[in-house]
Amino acid sequence: MHPQILAQHRSKRQNIIGISAGYHDSACCLLQDGELVAAAQEERFSRIKNDKSFPKQSFRYCLQAGGLTISDISCVAYYEDPILKLGRQIWMALNDETPQGRREAILERIVSPRPETVIRRSLGYQGRIEVTDHHLSHAASAYYFSGFPDAAILTVDGVGEWPTTTYGSGRGLELNRFEQVDFPNSLGLFYSTITAYLGFEVNEGEYKVMGLAPYGNPTFVDQLSKLIQVGLKGDYKLDLSYFAFMRQDRMYSDEFVALLGQPPRCPESEITQFHMDVARSAQVLLEDILLQKVRYLHSRVPCENLCMAGGVALNVVANSKCLKAGPFKRLFVQPAAGDAGGALGSAAIAHVRLTGDWPSRGNLKHVYLGPSSAPGEVAQIMTSSSAPFRDFRNDEPSLIRYTVDRLVEGKVIGWYQGRMEFGPRALGARSILADPRNPEMRDRINELVKMRESFRPFAPAIMESMAEEHFDLDHPSPFMLEVCQVTSRLPLPAITHVDGSARPQTVSRDSNPRFVALLEEFYRRTGCPILLNTSFNMRGEPIVCSAIDAVNCFVLSGIEVLVLEDFIIERSGIPPLWDLQARQMDMRKQDSGVGHLIYTLF
Repeated sequence: MHPQILAQHRSKRQNIIGISAGYHDSACCLLQDGELVAAAQEERFSRIKNDKSFPKQSFRYCLQAGGLTISDISCVAYYEDPILKLGRQIWMALNDETPQGRREAILERIVSPRPETVIRRSLGYQGRIEVTDHHLSHAASAYYFSGFPDAAILTVDGVGEWPTTTYGSGRGLELNRFEQVDFPNSLGLFYSTITAYLGFEVNEGEYKVMGLAPYGNPTFVDQLSKLIQVGLKGDYKLDLSYFAFMRQDRMYSDEFVALLGQPPRCPESEITQFHMDVARSAQVLLEDILLQKVRYLHSRVPCENLCMAGGVALNVVANSKCLKAGPFKRLFVQPAAGDAGGALGSAAIAHVRLTGDWPSRGNLKHVYLGPSSAPGEVAQIMTSSSAPFRDFRNDEPSLIRYTVDRLVEGKVIGWYQGRMEFGPRALGARSILADPRNPEMRDRINELVKMRESFRPFAPAIMESMAEEHFDLDHPSPFMLEVCQVTSRLPLPAITHVDGSARPQTVSRDSNPRFVALLEEFYRRTGCPILLNTSFNMRGEPIVCSAIDAVNCFVLSGIEVLVLEDFIIERSGIPPLWDLQARQMDMRKQDSGVGHLIYTLF
């Protein structure tokens, strides 16, 4: 197509880029005429875990993925209202309990450039900007991509501008919110306070609390219940005497510590039965409150469908309880349910405002929306080094058979294929894979590859057609966002949690044909249609994005075989230059820990 004609064609399309930034996990996505064609978190490019900086690199990626220039963008959508947020920041700065140092930091934030200014200065964009509030973006990110014609909508996180929990509905194109809970009352902040007390990072270690919970007993439910007064409708209220995030640089107060009777756990120190019991008690309390609120929501919106989003909606155990014990028949959780997904929701709302039409048709089928390696890039990496590699270009069956050979031998595989996933889960594009039947595999990967706590479970990936034979699951679960009991006749110790549960990913040929081919060959060889699937990264790092990221992680970890698109290299073949390069890059890593001020200061 002639360049001038191509430019005219592009200009007629509705190209909308959604942006989330400021709390953690900044991201961008691109809708072209309502179709979701690209989405990625900034951390994947910057290599800073939970990067909250303005997502310039992911913005550039979205332009590239759409074949666009900045002049082709119809609208930039921003995921929260800076004016409403400013009101909360001013309120905090004027609060008598706010220490002077924090007050000054908040005031500095207040006078910093507004998002619209940053968008225009940083991106050189002079077109239309649409702003949506934080929890509306969450709601839209779930509802508009659920495939439901109508739904009740629950959003729960730490805090948006003011809201921390919202109750609403969707019918056709219309979104409605009828009730909300405002800061400082927050289920997200409650769970993050437990996270901090147990010695994990806020906004990162909540997964660890959830994973630790099945090892404990709910012996502290009565004590923790004192932290939250639950109303009969959608309301609840924190007893702020137990929380310090309003007046100190930590989440929990001395009263909280006294209530539980033991000092907070030091990071990286021993985890005792006490810590396990606190985790279990917090998880039980969260589940009970969410289930109560889901039942209340159904009384107001008596339909069959529930959509959930917000960071708390990434608690897959609570999600499953809300579905199984609650009144709704179907549940959709947006796979990037945290702040990254706000980019998707804001873009969807902007599309509706601009066109009066749906931003998508049907439910979200997959989230392979990130970058892939350019043609020839992996071949150049391999051929320009002294690495002894195997080349399976134009011979996928042989690549699959060779990979399964290594899996059957008990090897740990780094699997890098196609476009990167959007959201926190690896779903067979940037994955570490292993045999789930091996009783030593879980501890081995935790210690040698992931370098993380031994109690944390791994997830299974299974062919969608065989899921019901091995798990108590009667519907597809492509995004690893719910848990269920393992019912397989096969021993699956590497993916079965201490309570007999697992968090499965069902894989279809339509969404990831090469991954299905691998699962099918493993099944043919072993009678097991399941693989252990965890994210391709080491502790403290984002999931790998580029082929170079994959090589560096392979070199520094205990991964034994790297399947890099159509090429395979074994650990014994790592050339000295790769080792030197990976260690040099490892030394340049930046500290990206999320502090206790993550919600209240920003």
